[in-house]
Amino acid sequence: MMKAVARRLVILIPYLWLLVFFLLPFLIVFRISLSEPAIAMPPYLPVFDLEEGWRAIFDKLSQLTWGNFEFLLEDSLYINAYLSSLRIALLATFLTLLVGFPLAYGMARAPQGLRPVLLMLVILPFWTSFLIRVYAWIGILKPEGLLNQFLLALGLIDRPLAILNTETAIFIGIVYSYLPFMVLPIYANLEKLDYSLIEAALDLGCTAFGAFWKVTAQLALPGVLAGCLLVFIPAMGEFVIPDLLGGTRTLMIGKTLWTEFFNNRDWPVAAAVATLLLLVLVVPIVLFQNAQARAQRAAQ
Repeated sequence: MMKAVARRLVILIPYLWLLVFFLLPFLIVFRISLSEPAIAMPPYLPVFDLEEGWRAIFDKLSQLTWGNFEFLLEDSLYINAYLSSLRIALLATFLTLLVGFPLAYGMARAPQGLRPVLLMLVILPFWTSFLIRVYAWIGILKPEGLLNQFLLALGLIDRPLAILNTETAIFIGIVYSYLPFMVLPIYANLEKLDYSLIEAALDLGCTAFGAFWKVTAQLALPGVLAGCLLVFIPAMGEFVIPDLLGGTRTLMIGKTLWTEFFNNRDWPVAAAVATLLLLVLVVPIVLFQNAQARAQRAAQ
């Protein structure tokens, strides 16, 4: 009896955690997205107060509207912000994969005693504040920064490169900041790889690239997918990197969300932006996980 209760508690605790720290905040934001802006505190109406009684609450529920979502779909600014964020996040994820896969593969093929050191070096940037690391890139990428001084000293360029306040700087910042999220899942899969399978593929007539593609890449695919999701999701809503490295001309949904909340003080529209962004990210992930689960059941 106690074992059954303990088993249910183990399952129940993660659901309670998701309920308190994900579902309830999401419902609050979703409710604000259905409200109307107002010059008040908080800056939206209606405001629900349990002391007014349930009848008053039901009356205020009738005042909620989908107008903010209709406004987002009609205004090209928000549509372009979503599309720009999607494009930058996809390209940044691809670049992170190009850098992260060889790094993870090299770590997995390194001598056993050297792997913990390499793993620590990958995790080491997390010991420093994320904001400080992004600010450090400003000192590196600005016209009189370390990168331009180094290239000028080598004679590779005759004038400083304009990298800061461009999309190139955003890609550099995202790849650097989220590289460990790509490397660690791929390394976890490659570290368990049985390299006798590659030798068997070579003995059966595969070329080196064919053995890599059919064995190594296929077995590393779960780690690649996990890494891509871990990079793409935060990159899609990133605010700090575009704001500090991309400049004022960069259009991303994270910056748009900040502007609506803190500059325009239009909380309902900002909440609608956040709700739509969450749906854009969560729904494909849920569908992908369901497809993966069905594929695993079919394989069994």
